[in-house]
Amino acid sequence: MPAKTITNLPVDALTLAQARKEHVRLGLEISAHDKRYYQDDAPTVTDAEYDALRRRYNDIETRFPDLRTFESLSVKVGAAPARGFTKVRHAVPMLSLDNAFADADVSDFVGRIRRFLRLADDDEIVFSAEPKIDGLSMSLRYEKGELVTAATRGDGAEGEDVTANVRTLEDVPKTLHGRDVPEVCEVRGEVYMTKQAFLALNEQQKAAGEKIFANPRNSAAGSLRQKDPSVTASRPLGFFAYAWGEMSQMPAATQSGMIRWFEACGFMTNPLTKACRSTQALVAFHREIEETRAELAYDIDGVVYKVDRLDWQERLGFVSRTPRWAIAHKFPAERALTILKDIEIQVGRTGVLTPVGKLDPVGVGGVIVQNVTLHNEDYIKGIGGKGETLREGRDLRIGDTVVVQRAGDVIPQIVDVVIDKRPSDAEPYEFPKVCLCHLHTEIVREETATGDEGARARCTGEFACPYQKIEHLRHFVSRNAFDIEGFGDEYVQMFFDVGLIESPVDIFRLHEKSASLREAVLERRKALSKAREERLGRKVKKEIAEEKRTFKEIDNLLAAIEVRRKILLDRFIFALGIRHVGEATARALAKHFTNANSMLEAIDEASRQRPGREWFEISGIDQIGPAAREKLLASITKYSGPQLDLDFEGDAVLRTAKLNVRQIENLRSHFRTDRALVEALRAASRQRPGEHYRALADDSDIGEVATNALIEFFGAEYNRGIVQGLLNELEIEPIERSTSESLVSGKTVVFTGSLERMTRPEAKATAERLGAKVSGSVSSRTDYVVAGPGAGSKLKDAQKHGVRVLSEEEWLRMIAVE
Repeated sequence: MPAKTITNLPVDALTLAQARKEHVRLGLEISAHDKRYYQDDAPTVTDAEYDALRRRYNDIETRFPDLRTFESLSVKVGAAPARGFTKVRHAVPMLSLDNAFADADVSDFVGRIRRFLRLADDDEIVFSAEPKIDGLSMSLRYEKGELVTAATRGDGAEGEDVTANVRTLEDVPKTLHGRDVPEVCEVRGEVYMTKQAFLALNEQQKAAGEKIFANPRNSAAGSLRQKDPSVTASRPLGFFAYAWGEMSQMPAATQSGMIRWFEACGFMTNPLTKACRSTQALVAFHREIEETRAELAYDIDGVVYKVDRLDWQERLGFVSRTPRWAIAHKFPAERALTILKDIEIQVGRTGVLTPVGKLDPVGVGGVIVQNVTLHNEDYIKGIGGKGETLREGRDLRIGDTVVVQRAGDVIPQIVDVVIDKRPSDAEPYEFPKVCLCHLHTEIVREETATGDEGARARCTGEFACPYQKIEHLRHFVSRNAFDIEGFGDEYVQMFFDVGLIESPVDIFRLHEKSASLREAVLERRKALSKAREERLGRKVKKEIAEEKRTFKEIDNLLAAIEVRRKILLDRFIFALGIRHVGEATARALAKHFTNANSMLEAIDEASRQRPGREWFEISGIDQIGPAAREKLLASITKYSGPQLDLDFEGDAVLRTAKLNVRQIENLRSHFRTDRALVEALRAASRQRPGEHYRALADDSDIGEVATNALIEFFGAEYNRGIVQGLLNELEIEPIERSTSESLVSGKTVVFTGSLERMTRPEAKATAERLGAKVSGSVSSRTDYVVAGPGAGSKLKDAQKHGVRVLSEEEWLRMIAVE
């Protein structure tokens, strides 16, 4: 019987262990697509497919909030800036929008706003609605009315300086018009290219033998990222203003008022922007725009709704990477037929084998699609979670005619197979049983926390596997990690193949092998030149010129490596490539610790205080969260006498713990007998984690999964050796601390009980906006517990740990909220 997969299992049917696994898988896939979209201007999937992945990812975090950490993509926007341009730090982060795909999603969005602001059903909410331009996000900074900087969004925190190029755009005023212009003003919007201009540009590119762009968005991005501003000037780019960043003073009190102010300053704004006063009006506007979409001069992929009142926007605040007061209502997916030409297996940095479908190139929604992820072995076989079938049980075979869908404009997927067109000699695909490397290491299926077989296959070779070694090296030098200028995949592969680098430490010792570097690169270039000469039948380049170019490139590379001997702690942590530790978790760890050594010491302490197998087993059962687990462990201490019958004791334990019916059913289903349940609970009660472990695992920005991954990574002798070698070579700097003067900045706050002056989400958003960290549990590290009526166990924990307890009124006075 084929093993089951959770890839297509509904979110509400996932267990916690399955959700953790699916959350990680989706995170890796989305991150890869973000890089291709934001950095390379070369997306490989549609918006609809990408949005579907994002939606599932967010749904999992909604159902299992403990999975939402600073590592989560819900707090991350885009990808790091591309190389070749000076980087600009945004004074105010450029964030992304949550998505709606159905009318019901829009209704839910409006409902959430009403609940958050405690508005009555008849209280009117005015929204500003506008088409969502499919272009390149841009931030324009004006000081004393003069344009001083233009920067792309990049990863939301840091973008590329493209000021010289943007100055060539007619739609961007160099000096703001009108009076009372703020001292500092950041205008944000979208750079775009019209459909007609896009077609004309591609004709020119084709005639010149240059790159053909996939869609107007890519052509706009490529035109703006030109080293020579005159190239940008020669291409017809437009700019719509619709948002802002840092403002020394606000010229208006509403979103629509700001749009009118942009116009007065000399900006183009979208003439289709409209005020809507109900959910029905928003949906009607979306349908109207969708019907006229093809007639517009520019590409759009949906409609954006924003709460018009800016004071309400401020109160609503943000959830991780997205504002609560805005949403993008996307258009439906597009489909096309093509041939599945091949299935290739890629071995990732963590050893996971990912099958990739190679397609006969096909245009879907204006983008040429050639590759699709096939997720795992079960997905190819047509098997979903809990034995459910995909594509009505039809498997995927090389040579099949397949239906490809782009959901949104970023990620493509195969949604069906046309069996009538299947070649007679098409054979079922055999997934590898050993790794593709020369070691032929055994492939195993991952095991879930509850002991079930997972969907992903992993090479067991670890760092002995050359595929994993080289992926670690690629990750280490990548943009979001050490970002070593000029150290691309070609050099990583070349230096690895000739034995110059095997671990990240070797990179910082390459200056000792400069002669070998030059020789390796020169030999590679000579081989490529010879191959080109044989193909073209003529000389391509003089050898002496090739040698000079090679020597200069190596000198530049070594200089770039030297620059990166000084690195911020969060980038250093992320670059290590630890499983489940992405950029956001790395940043959370860097905020948690002042330096790498203190982090290593804390992780070593946490390792010694790590809970045992039964503790994790109970924690991984569906519906058994931290509160239920603590009830069970407290209950077992009351019924632990050896004189009691274990079966009777199990029933008593469950009654005393006061669990709900679903929790009890899941426990009995998992352990089969009360005897097994009691034995596991007794063991778990002796395995409670210590304070150092809890300090990391209970931190909502780090979490239990990442904590365990850190312990395992730094507990491995090979990894520890690499880290120590890097510490000997590098100067690691602490990240910037918050400069907020708020009394609660840097403090940990826990809210418990009912709040009367504001909703719980608004209280959390306000605290975080003032620089506080909001936690869901109380420990000795908690600074304040804000307790309202009905406060329970958290209030008792605060008294136990001597934490200061505040009433809601005392809290509001402290943060000066009127």
